[in-house]
Amino acid sequence: MKSAVYVKTGQVGLKELDIPKVQEADDVIIRVVRSCVCGSDLWKYRNDSEEVVGTANSGHEIIGIVEEVGQAINTVVPGDFVIAPFTHGCGHCAACRAGFEAGCQSHDSSSNYSGGYQAEYVRYSHGDWALIKVPGQPSDYSEGMLKSLLSLSDVMPTGYHAARVADVKTGDTVAVVGDGAVGLCAVIAAKLRGAKRIIIMSRHADRQKLALEFGATDIVAERGDEGVAKVLELTGGTGVDAALECVGTHLSTETAIKVCRPGAHIGRVGLPHTDDINMADYFGLNLIFAGGPASVTTYVKGGLLDAVLKGEINPGKVFTSSYKLDEIDQAYKDMDQRKTIKSILVVD
Repeated sequence: MKSAVYVKTGQVGLKELDIPKVQEADDVIIRVVRSCVCGSDLWKYRNDSEEVVGTANSGHEIIGIVEEVGQAINTVVPGDFVIAPFTHGCGHCAACRAGFEAGCQSHDSSSNYSGGYQAEYVRYSHGDWALIKVPGQPSDYSEGMLKSLLSLSDVMPTGYHAARVADVKTGDTVAVVGDGAVGLCAVIAAKLRGAKRIIIMSRHADRQKLALEFGATDIVAERGDEGVAKVLELTGGTGVDAALECVGTHLSTETAIKVCRPGAHIGRVGLPHTDDINMADYFGLNLIFAGGPASVTTYVKGGLLDAVLKGEINPGKVFTSSYKLDEIDQAYKDMDQRKTIKSILVVD
């Protein structure tokens, strides 16, 4: 089978590997139908360390067909169409019961996340509860619907996670910091949870347009202190009830803090790559911080899949360019150069 590898800084290629086999009782082998490139994949793509050369791709978002299951799998059978969350929870430990399966306590954390999924086949660990069965087969759905189903493996639940842990509720004013696929999905999530005003911080016309379509009410193109001042101006100097931080940089984190009113919630889902922030500077604001990897299975089973199937939300619109697996290098390049919001890989 073909699987993507990092060739060198700024280049991804394909390598022939053996099709994976069941190794543990709760393994599921999946034939990939759609995969994609995540913004976090670009970190390794841009890394100039020699240690990166020849390593497996960090892709972690797929939908596909079950090919084989281990003896402990009771929820799916070969031939089922599934969404494969990037988190692999068990569904019954304390963390999973609380709705935070990214921290599943039933198995070693090293096996709790997907990786190497820009490929034709994958081995999915701990699949009994984590995998989500989709009615029918891929051929029953339009390409647009397949895109939305793929978004449920990561970016839509991640955007929703930001809104959930920030306690976005009916009537809130929310700022979304970041206009990538996750930030755009956070707009959808804030609207789903009843926010009356959604301010997205975005400098790119294509992303601004999609944000407005998804439910944003205001666009702030400025960055840094100018952006903070604009958000405060829009809120009459008060600040927002919740900030959804969807980037992970030092600037985006400080921006999220500064646009909040005292006592506001900050939902952080951008994987942190920040300098140290002196929290003492913001002690008097009583801000409430939460966040981390999304609770994908919990959210998708809890309503996001139904919302997609009923056409109530259409997060698949974040995929603005399609590529074959053989075009994987171009898929990365176009995302890196912001020629596309998110690249989808048509594997079948």
